[in-house]
Amino acid sequence: MSTDLTPVIAACTRWLLDAYPPPAGALQYALAEAQARQATTLAAHLRYPSALDMELLHLLGPGGADRLDWITSGGAQAEDTAWRTWVDETVVSWAACLLADPALSERAQRALSDSEGRGAVGGLRRLTVPGPRDSEAAVLLRHPDLLEGIAGLHRDDLLQRVDDTDTLALP
Repeated sequence: MSTDLTPVIAACTRWLLDAYPPPAGALQYALAEAQARQATTLAAHLRYPSALDMELLHLLGPGGADRLDWITSGGAQAEDTAWRTWVDETVVSWAACLLADPALSERAQRALSDSEGRGAVGGLRRLTVPGPRDSEAAVLLRHPDLLEGIAGLHRDDLLQRVDDTDTLALP
């Protein structure tokens, strides 16, 4: 069984960028993509913290983007649906929460590092401390009001996961 989260991270990143596109330009796209990828990477590792969780994900599948598309009124093109099967609604929701709240991103990164000892999600500076260029590139992707419909789906679960992990990490 696979313990690779790459397909879920890539699909969730792509979904976020399609739903909340950056301004025109290659640099803007690259900066927004980096932030979305960092958010989905952190969210995916929080959602699937163990090898068993990852194996179950690959066995059962992540669920797809149908509900997310319905909420954002986006629609998949007939020829553009295969990657959407790898979108995980919870990962996208958690990533939206993290993008909208850099302080929560820092707490989540710290909680994951403390509880799992993972180095897989290190270096999330664009997510946790976005610079002016990052903010310009991800103006829609980080707008709390625009993200609320998606972020609100599973925010309570994320907060509980971060708080539970914070509690476990205390001496």
